[in-house]
Amino acid sequence: MTSAKEDTAADSAPSNAQRLRGELSNYVSLRLDRAVDKVGGKLTGLTGKLTDVAENGGQLPAIGSRILKGESPIRSLVSEKAKSVKDSVVDKAKDVTGLGGGKPGSGDLKVTNIVEVQDVGVPLRTAYDYWTEYEKFAGFAKGVGNVSKDEDEPETSKWTTKVGPSTRSFEATTLEQIPDDRIVWTSEGSKGTTHGAVSFHEMAPNLTRIVLVVEYYPSGFFEKTGNIWRAQGRRLRLDFKNFQRYVTLTDDEPKPWRGEIRDGEVVRTHEEAMEEEENEGAEDESEGQEEDDQTEEDEGDEEEEEDEGEEEDEEEDDEEEDDEERKG
Repeated sequence: MTSAKEDTAADSAPSNAQRLRGELSNYVSLRLDRAVDKVGGKLTGLTGKLTDVAENGGQLPAIGSRILKGESPIRSLVSEKAKSVKDSVVDKAKDVTGLGGGKPGSGDLKVTNIVEVQDVGVPLRTAYDYWTEYEKFAGFAKGVGNVSKDEDEPETSKWTTKVGPSTRSFEATTLEQIPDDRIVWTSEGSKGTTHGAVSFHEMAPNLTRIVLVVEYYPSGFFEKTGNIWRAQGRRLRLDFKNFQRYVTLTDDEPKPWRGEIRDGEVVRTHEEAMEEEENEGAEDESEGQEEDDQTEEDEGDEEEEEDEGEEEDEEEDDEEEDDEERKG
């Protein structure tokens, strides 16, 4: 008799444990359904997942431990779920940005390509001259904090940019710069590199098309994470539009750098370029003056020929009068 009772108790023990576990899972699921309704349905489907997790262990022991310590079932569930979601997001972010411990190359991020076109209602030379004033970019571009340029090394410039509450510094090197045509550059910084080109195209005497092409290679967790949402591309596009507005509305006369750079080397300084332009202007004026003088000479010759013709006509008239008088 006693042995039979012991066997019955042994058989019912696992059944009671399973029932308790199932009831706890059902209770938590029911409470979760109510919580889902309160937060607007954002956690739809989580109840079924919780049941599956409970059947396989998962977060249930941690949730049960919190309940046994006096926490409410809802608070225990939300806390454990939030911890799980946080860990999952961090792991995925590390995998995407290449900072996790995944397979080599699994976190590589493709380069961001930016191509933008803007039409500016100013002459070609004016648009180009304003673009070369890097030091003034901070006045209209919200993403630029400061720009400095060494007069002895015009092919290099140092930039400080704004990234949210933080700042980033990098050095830009001009590889090619042809006045009124194009500028090609590359930049290096601890948080990324860029390769870019801007070209200027005359559409009409007072209309210039500017084409901007940039490749951005992010480096670092913050930059790579921001690059997922194309934050840098949006910032660049907005500042490009700000340049269009600035050039169109400003009353300031540009003070450009009109030198020439090829293969990263200055082949013609700003002073040499301006001197050549002045000499060409003087030659044009001289040629124009010569043309004016020649025109005046031609006009003078024509007047002399006309005067000579009039004198000949007068002489002929006088001869005719003399002949008439003789006949009379």
